[in-house]
Amino acid sequence: MNKESLIKVRRDLHRIPELGFKEFKTQRYLLQYIEQLPQEHLTIKTWRTGVLVHIRGKSGTKTIGYRADIDGLPLDEETDLPFSSEHKGNMHACGHDFHMTIALGALTRLAESPAEHHVVFIFQPAEEGPGGAEPMLQSEEMKAFWPDAIYALHVSPENPVGTVATKPGILFANTSELFIDLKGVGGHAAYPHQTKDMVVAASSFIVQLQQIVARRIDPLDSAVISVGKMESGTVQNIIAQRARIEGTIRTLSPESMENVKREIEKLAAGCEISNDCQITIDYGSNYYEVTNDENLVRAFRSLMEESDYTYVEAPMAMTGEDFGYMLKEIPGFMFWLGVDSEAGLHQSKLNPNEDALEVGVRVVESVARNLI
Repeated sequence: MNKESLIKVRRDLHRIPELGFKEFKTQRYLLQYIEQLPQEHLTIKTWRTGVLVHIRGKSGTKTIGYRADIDGLPLDEETDLPFSSEHKGNMHACGHDFHMTIALGALTRLAESPAEHHVVFIFQPAEEGPGGAEPMLQSEEMKAFWPDAIYALHVSPENPVGTVATKPGILFANTSELFIDLKGVGGHAAYPHQTKDMVVAASSFIVQLQQIVARRIDPLDSAVISVGKMESGTVQNIIAQRARIEGTIRTLSPESMENVKREIEKLAAGCEISNDCQITIDYGSNYYEVTNDENLVRAFRSLMEESDYTYVEAPMAMTGEDFGYMLKEIPGFMFWLGVDSEAGLHQSKLNPNEDALEVGVRVVESVARNLI
């Protein structure tokens, strides 16, 4: 694939973002493209809305896997690009259109000229939610193509084109969604003593959540509890019967995640007593930390330092990625690919530089041919 072909594929995919496990058009596009490639060395499988492609190596016995996530985000696009999302309310605001295009580009080159070892490309659904990596790992399709090592990339708007960045050890945090529903007794604003006010209860609960990190977590550890949304009430003169809090938890160890959740549940129990209400907690999607294999990162760094690209040591981040579940089971690593966008990830004006597509293809192909 030349640059023009890569750009066309990226723009085609950018137009059709779909949410997790609903990537039907996306899967169809991927399959139609892959089926046009030389088939001599390929074996293709589907799992739900995902696609797995095994490329038989020339003489090797090992398999290296490359994962590309394929879903979009529930966000209205505001880029005004001529190839903007055609699916109102959905957008590839995390760069998964880039991830897929780069995978297809590298897959094309390896289908035409296989590596020594086997390579499997994993187009994974539902990375943004509800989480596709963990159930995909348990599938018979994945087990049939199980790799000895695995890697993935993520676009980095902050880094310039031609830059790759990663680090050994923890790269991304453990994450969990947080949904808290409070139920009390509503009523007339003039008679508060006859009600159980969930605006007051929820407000107090949100403040107390911040005390968990400040007073319940070792200051040498790291944790974040962020509330992004609170809904309650109907009009100004009715005391609210219900409230809903929505947020996220981030930690740098599974143990700290469990500790934070225990403390949240203790707060909920106390809030139920003090406000005479009922509270339910749903942790939604949970993602395991992304921990890079030190030896593979060292080999990747050496490979990049011998190339025309710039390797940068990445800082640890509290972002979440369900690729962590794959790295929990298979040695591997994730790296950032510089795409030089003024708008950041999960923003409605994200616009990565398409010059990064060729860089990504070359890096992914080079790793597939030379890492193991």
